[in-house]
Amino acid sequence: MKLLIHGRNLDVTPAIREYTETKLSRAIHHFEGLVKEADVHLSVARNPRVPHQTVEVTMFANGTVIRAQERSDNLYASIDLVASKLSRQLHRYKDRIQEQSQGPVHRSARDEEAGAANLPPPGSTLVDGKEPELPSPGVRRKYFTMPPMSLDDALHQLELIDHDFYVFRDSASGQIQVAYHRNHGGFGVIQAKEA
Repeated sequence: MKLLIHGRNLDVTPAIREYTETKLSRAIHHFEGLVKEADVHLSVARNPRVPHQTVEVTMFANGTVIRAQERSDNLYASIDLVASKLSRQLHRYKDRIQEQSQGPVHRSARDEEAGAANLPPPGSTLVDGKEPELPSPGVRRKYFTMPPMSLDDALHQLELIDHDFYVFRDSASGQIQVAYHRNHGGFGVIQAKEA
């Protein structure tokens, strides 16, 4: 696997590079044949009062993009969090491939309990210890190929890229549509109305 590690507002020391390579190698150990390349961006917030250290990983697995991002007060903790998130996403991706070729894949009770162990403790909220920050006002443009796909494939891609939405071209109509996570669970689709 080809692994590219970049640093923003920090020097990538040999210790950080080795730790990142070790953690990501362990996370994708069972998926070596799937993952061809991984791009890792390590960054530290410029504001010293905001101790955010972010790790963003983009993996390319047989033409599919799998992305994960984690942020914490410690760079090593962020690397650990993103490695475990990538491992879960790769499991889902592999299960999806097996399901398409062999039928449904059933998860064991042990896997379900492991997922429940990662939940925050009762009584805590997701915003504990986090400070609000304003985004930069710049506009960033992204261009990418949009092969036609079904809604099911788009929802699967939405789960793999770890974003709130996914823009795709519907294979039935040829129109550009947006699949997104709804606030109260489930998914939604935005499509153009015929005039």
